[in-house]
Formats: sequence, C-alpha cells, structure tokens
Amino acid sequence: MNGGKTYQIRTFGCQMNVHDSERLAGQLEEAGYVPAGADDAPDLVVFNTCAVRENADNKLYGTLGHLRPAKDANPDMQIAVGGCLAQKDRGEIVKRAPWVDVVFGTHNIGALPVLLERARHNAEAEVEILESLETFPSTLPARRESAYSGWVSISVGCNNTCTFCIVPSLRGKERDRRPGEVLAEVEALVAEGVLEVTLLGQNVNSYGVEFGERDAFSKLLRACGGIDGLERVRFTSPHPAAFTDDVIDAMAETPNVCPQLHMPLQSGSDRILREMRRSYRSSRFLSILDKVRDRIPDAAITTDIIVGFPGETEKDFQATLDVVREARFSSAFTFQYSRRPGTPAAELPDQLPKQVVQERYDRLVELVNEIAWDENKKLVGRKVELLVAEGEGRKDTETRRMSGRARDGRLVHFTPTGAAIEGSVRPGDVVETVVTYGAPHHLVADGDLLSHRRTRAGDNVEAGRRPRTDGVSLGLPSFGRPAPQPVATGGCGL
Repeated sequence: MNGGKTYQIRTFGCQMNVHDSERLAGQLEEAGYVPAGADDAPDLVVFNTCAVRENADNKLYGTLGHLRPAKDANPDMQIAVGGCLAQKDRGEIVKRAPWVDVVFGTHNIGALPVLLERARHNAEAEVEILESLETFPSTLPARRESAYSGWVSISVGCNNTCTFCIVPSLRGKERDRRPGEVLAEVEALVAEGVLEVTLLGQNVNSYGVEFGERDAFSKLLRACGGIDGLERVRFTSPHPAAFTDDVIDAMAETPNVCPQLHMPLQSGSDRILREMRRSYRSSRFLSILDKVRDRIPDAAITTDIIVGFPGETEKDFQATLDVVREARFSSAFTFQYSRRPGTPAAELPDQLPKQVVQERYDRLVELVNEIAWDENKKLVGRKVELLVAEGEGRKDTETRRMSGRARDGRLVHFTPTGAAIEGSVRPGDVVETVVTYGAPHHLVADGDLLSHRRTRAGDNVEAGRRPRTDGVSLGLPSFGRPAPQPVATGGCGL
C-alpha cells in the first residue's frame, strides 16, 4: 500500500485512451493511491499519451520539461509515461527526459503499480514495453469518470492497414472480448446507476471475427436491449467497409440503441480512398447512410474527414465537399493531414504545402458548419429527452443554463425552470424540453422543462460518488439475456 500518496492522470488522444485512464486510476486506487486535489501537488503524475496527432511528442516533452522543477524540488515525486507515444518512443523518453521514472506501453497498462514500486526501490527508471497484449484491459479494475455514462471496450487493436494511421502498429492486431464478458461489464455499470454505455472498439463492425461470429456485433446490440435499467447504448467507431445490414436492423429494432451513427468518411475522393487503403468507395459510404436513414429517419450521423492527404488535388477535395453536401452530417471532426513517421503515407510523394491544406480545411469547416446549422434549425420546436451532463457547457454558469445530450447525441443547453422540476436538476437526471434555437454545434431550449426524472446516477453525482468496477473476465462464449437489474428503465425510442 502507498499510504495515501496522491496521483494525477493527464490523458491525451482518443476514447480508447480516456477509458485506459479509467483503468489506470482503478489500479492506482487499489494500490492505495488517492486522487490529488485540484490545487495540490501530486506525488505521482501519469501521462497517457497519443501518437496520432502532429506534434504529440513535442507537446509531451514540453510538458515534461515544465514538471522538471517540481521533480527537482521533490525527488520522491514520480512521473510515468504510458500510451501510444510511449509504445512508439520507448527508451527515447528517458533519454530525452531522464527525470521520468516509468515508461509503459499500450499492452501492459496493468503493470503500472509494480513498475512504480520497482523504480522507487531501484532508484532508477523502469521502461517496460510489450510487443503484444498479455492481459485484456477489462480484467483490470476501473475508477469511472462519469456516474451516468460509461465506456465498455469490446475489442482492442485493429486489423486494418490505413496508410495514414499508426494505431495498428502501436495497439496491435484486433483482439475481441467474449460477449458474456462485455455484457457482464455493462450489467456491473448499470448496477452502479449508470444509464448510458458506449461500446468501444477501433472497428466495432469487425467484432466477432476472432471467435467466428460474423453477426456478433448486431447480436451484442440486441443483447444490450435486454438489460433492464440500461437506457442508452451508443458505439464507436464502425468502418464503412464492414458495415452490414444486420447492424442497421439491430439499431432500428433495439429500443435503447440510440439514433446516432459516427461513420468515418476520411475522404470523398475514390482515388484518395485507394491511396489511404480504405476498402470502400464514396458510393458505398453514401448507400449505408441511405439505409440507416430509411430505417431510422431521425438518425444523427457524424464523421471524420482528413484534408490534405499526400497527392490530394483540388478535384479530389471537391469530391469530398460533394459527399459532405449529400451526406448532410450533423457534425464532423475535421483534421489536417498529419505526417506520422512509421506510416506508409509519410513516405508518399506530393506532401502538400501547409498553406494549401489550411485553405482547404477552412473551406471544409465552413461547409460542415453551414450544413450542421441548417440541420439543427430543423429541430426547433421539437421535444427532446436529455441526459443531463456535467462539464459540457462552458458558458453554463454565465447563462444560468445546464447542458445535456439528446438521444441522437446532440448537445442541448437548457434552462432548468418550470413546475415539473422535483428538487433540483442534477447531472445524471433525465429531463424533457423543447428546442427553441439551433446553432451550428448545439441546440438551445430556453422554455420550462416538460418533465424531470431524478435518477440514481443523479444521486451519485450529488453525493460525489463515481462507479468503481472490478475487472470482468468470464470467458463466456455466447449471448444470453442478462439477469435484470433493479434500475429505472427508459430508452432511445427509435
């Protein structure tokens, strides 16, 4: 045990990293560490890093440099670096920042407490990077960040070979969890009062290939529909090449699966998609969207788009704009191509000048915002059910609004007034209201609430409690209806 030593985790990157940080926190607290206060100097700082974005390494080493005076002033303080950049840079981190105590990779996040003790005992840095996954992260305890919404990993790694992406080399080949393990973790979260889960994988549509069930993901979605008290189910991210009709059917026919789809496009140019090794074409992508909207007319569809891939011409870029106009995304995560050493695309000729990429990026963002605003304006006057969130609205304090997520994932800022309110509205509660204004990135509902339901999740937020889940590893190979949990029911009512 560590006698109440304090810790702080700083997370960079994707949802995978955010969820890994929950596992790291769970292990540290099991080992006796406690979270550091906002104004306190922690005894341990853990960086969970990303290697996907440009300048990720400069950001890390700059931040490590800022910590050096604190380390010099308190030699007992420990600094650990994990995640994708650690997997990539390995011992280079200690060479460039010799005041770092521990470096660990994406395949051994469960080793952190042991490595910290070893570094303390030996008074030297410990660097441990495994080449493949030995223990699935779900077997580790987790301290969840949210009382009402939780990540549940269904797989790790990726079998795709996109030329711009470094993830497969850092997280390895896809490894799937058994359905029973996934459902047991979902049930454990619901038992703690969680209302919403997001099923997480680099490519959720290929889930089940490892154990030979091609329709495993659609079955998993339907099985989640049988968990009493689970009100909302989301998932990210699917791959267009592996997206099948049975998944669309499961989305449409399972009441608590939300009418939301995040489908990465990356480029609307078939030529660039070939260069990216994205095994679909724009017509295939748009046909999936048509099928989804046919079965789920109100579905909100979001995407990822990369601008400035090597060799992208103005014609290629115009093809992307054409797909964006036809797809009518409710929002898009837009990125300027980032040259990452170790990826095939980094060696391609015709790397575009920064000013060309920036100009195209600005035009894309303008179009995406214009379409999103048009789509959001159509929702004015519509009743929405919101799961009240904390920390989503940066201006909530000055506007006296609160914020929540609609079933389709849209962010809604609302006014917590009206006779329907029971006590006070808290994050984790569920409210209904009417949209009064649509902006490009959010909706506003300034009328009185139509209804307010207090929840166990809201009770937990109010009491400062966060779910803690033990590691789940049952090895169950098949689907079955989970045992009901005594939590209020609800759903995304497609």
